[in-house]
Amino acid sequence: MDPIRRHQLRETLRARAVRHSWADLVAAHGTPVLVLDPAAVASAYRRLSAELRGFGLHYAVKALPHPAALTAIASCGGGFDVATNAEIDRVRALGFPMHRCIHTHPVKKPADIDHAYRAGIRTFVVDNPVEAQKFYGRDRDLEVLVRLAFPNPTAKSDLSTKFGVEVRDAELVVKHVLDTGVAFGGFSFHVGSQGSTVQPYRTALRSTLELCDHIHRTLGVRAHTIDIGGGFPVSYRDSMPGIDRIATAVDEVLGERRGQFRLLAEPGRFLAAEAMTLFTSVVGTATRGGKVWHYLDDGLYGSYSNILTEDVHPPILAMRELSGSPSAAWGAMEPVTLAGPTCDSIDVVAHDYPMPPLTVGDVLVSPLMGAYTTVTSSRFNGIAQTPIVVSDSGDAWEA
Repeated sequence: MDPIRRHQLRETLRARAVRHSWADLVAAHGTPVLVLDPAAVASAYRRLSAELRGFGLHYAVKALPHPAALTAIASCGGGFDVATNAEIDRVRALGFPMHRCIHTHPVKKPADIDHAYRAGIRTFVVDNPVEAQKFYGRDRDLEVLVRLAFPNPTAKSDLSTKFGVEVRDAELVVKHVLDTGVAFGGFSFHVGSQGSTVQPYRTALRSTLELCDHIHRTLGVRAHTIDIGGGFPVSYRDSMPGIDRIATAVDEVLGERRGQFRLLAEPGRFLAAEAMTLFTSVVGTATRGGKVWHYLDDGLYGSYSNILTEDVHPPILAMRELSGSPSAAWGAMEPVTLAGPTCDSIDVVAHDYPMPPLTVGDVLVSPLMGAYTTVTSSRFNGIAQTPIVVSDSGDAWEA
């Protein structure tokens, strides 16, 4: 990790450690443990809402479906992006208004559509004629969006490889939607997650507006909804484009046409990442091939699953780096390997990663662990899921 980035995180986390009594939490709960701050979710929501002016924000439940996170979103007036019956049931069980939900999975069983409709959801997404035909004969209060594919080689997860119709083929899907008798609402897209530039948002939105005009000319129907998806990047070890730059690009493309559409977005990572911090301990140390290895009580099959599934690498610091002592007291940084607790050789969190000298029992801290961590973890080797402790400080931070 870049030394400047490490210093920035160290300074930010130092004050937060005191506010949240992190040392007391670790002493009480042991490690590994994840600390969830719902106020950080609310803070991120307010920031995103201020940047994406006029957009209805629908939190991607899959990123972090913890009730405390969902409640924070609902308290801000936000909606939810759901993709499965289980996610629908989770939101409904908390008593939130289901008309705030949109169902964005492009491929569904007819029974899934039935389940969502009974729950109160009215906006759905399709990306091919077969899926469009599943809405034939359904109630006319349904709105269907056609999802477009925009490849993005700069993204860590390029979702266009699995979902979305190419722009040149979108008119055919719109025709199939119209043939079903339900309402054609407009278009959605997702430029992928953790992209390193803002240009894909500009390109996708411009092409979508041109497609809206084309559909109106050829089919005589107007698209009144545009959903720009999510994927808004988060700075983990390296800096990524800020949401202000993405919002500026969106504003430039929309221009005077902003008022013509209902504008939606599906943020997940951006709202959840900063909300959880992981604490893990060194349980063993060895020298292998002349290099120092430290074995932790959490790893790739646990909270660090985002490394394995997304190639996202969270920052890691030693707890004592947050003590406020001068750096000389931490000892010189040295490159080490940080390994997870399972018997699988691929369970390695980081190679040649700079850390101060560590001994068995030392606690490590990973911020930015709210998104796509516990949700993609497994119970491999019978290791229990890392517990989540809710600690609401009321004064969230931004990395």
